[in-house]
Amino acid sequence: MESSDRGSEEVDGDSCGSSPELDRNPSPPPEEDETEAGEEADAIGQTIYSKHWLFSTLTRLIQMVSDQECGPSDSSTELTDDLEEDLCKVWDMAMDKDVAIFLQEFKAPDILLGVIAKSHNPRLTEICVGILGNMACFHDACVSLSQNCDLGAVLLLLLGDNDPPTLLETCRLLLTCLSQADVAPVWLERIRQQSAVCSSLCFIMSSSTNVDLLVKVGELLDKLFDEDEELMKSWVSTLRSGTDLQTDTQPDVLSSLLEAAKQLRSESPEALEVYLHSLQLLTTVEEGMQALVSDHSCGSAVWTFVCELLCEDFCQPDDPPLILQEQKALLAPALALLSALHSSLHTHISAELLGSLVRILQFNADNHQSRTAGNSESEESHREDDEQLKALVETTAEFLSDVLLELQKDVLLSVVRTGHLSEKSCVSAVGCLLPQHTAAVQHLVCMLSDVDPILADIIKKDFAISSNKSS
Repeated sequence: MESSDRGSEEVDGDSCGSSPELDRNPSPPPEEDETEAGEEADAIGQTIYSKHWLFSTLTRLIQMVSDQECGPSDSSTELTDDLEEDLCKVWDMAMDKDVAIFLQEFKAPDILLGVIAKSHNPRLTEICVGILGNMACFHDACVSLSQNCDLGAVLLLLLGDNDPPTLLETCRLLLTCLSQADVAPVWLERIRQQSAVCSSLCFIMSSSTNVDLLVKVGELLDKLFDEDEELMKSWVSTLRSGTDLQTDTQPDVLSSLLEAAKQLRSESPEALEVYLHSLQLLTTVEEGMQALVSDHSCGSAVWTFVCELLCEDFCQPDDPPLILQEQKALLAPALALLSALHSSLHTHISAELLGSLVRILQFNADNHQSRTAGNSESEESHREDDEQLKALVETTAEFLSDVLLELQKDVLLSVVRTGHLSEKSCVSAVGCLLPQHTAAVQHLVCMLSDVDPILADIIKKDFAISSNKSS
């Protein structure tokens, strides 16, 4: 951006002679040198931004808020177009490290905190929080902001605001601070002490239709759960402890996560990752599982929703096998969540779900064969991805093994008739299941002997599997 009052005119000052007989005082430096020196002194760090302009803008901001204080108590802060434009420039400038440091030294956070506390103008509040959010991207500024107890209290209170842009910037700022290892504990402690934070986040997830806001709130909640298991337990237990759950309208974590995920399903499918991961994290603690499978819980609704994602949205029959690489971050928490719920809810396994599990293992086999046919350099470039994919395949195989051990003949017949279980997909799945899940494969072969004897014989021959059903 261009700073104001920064122009200078060049002066043709070639009046100094070069004669060795010069017997007068040297000419003064050209005016342009003085101007350049002044500009350099006015510049913020190594940037082209003007200190004077920034001082002027912040002074106008302070004056505007002061004038508003003198007016009626219910009047909103009038933000002129010119000042809004300049403040937005400061917002952009704060992404520069030199500017962020200068703003910190100039006590800009205290000024912005005062404005946030006194302003009744949503746009002004959004801009001020946005400036702080950009400053927090730099470690030293983030540490300084995090040490400000008043600022911390105000930001957590802002989570109860009703302005989506302000909420978005507040969540972004909090997430930025929580991502800094040395200040994250400070924010986690504040959040633990402020019970309204959970209610505020749940309300946003259960009622908002703003995609950007839902994405950022999901990232924030997932970060909190990932960093603080005790906080996660507390939030699940506290909001499910009402004496009359039938009449309690307080949104709870589980139903709020599910509602937000439903909202994002068609609008931003990739954003579902953090919501699926948060739900999956809940299954890793006893309190979370109890909340999911209790009588009045939405655990069954979560199961139905994730099954629909898996059977209708992810890894479809007409997709190329490479889709597994693109969707592995979504599939991994989804399958881990379904596996945990299945063992507790004893849910029915549909032919479509069984087909999806088999398809994932088939696509993995196809991808592996394709990479094996490539060069070693390509294999090296996929090593990191393969670790994540390996975890996905292991989760899928373990879940499929549990499903096969309980599989009924009518479901298997439906899977075969609808083409979800072909010779290729069956061979791929069995190859992934063995040798860890031999009992599950034997049970499959035993039932295939009645449903599809030819396919059963192929599996027996290729993998030397007995059709004897294990006890």
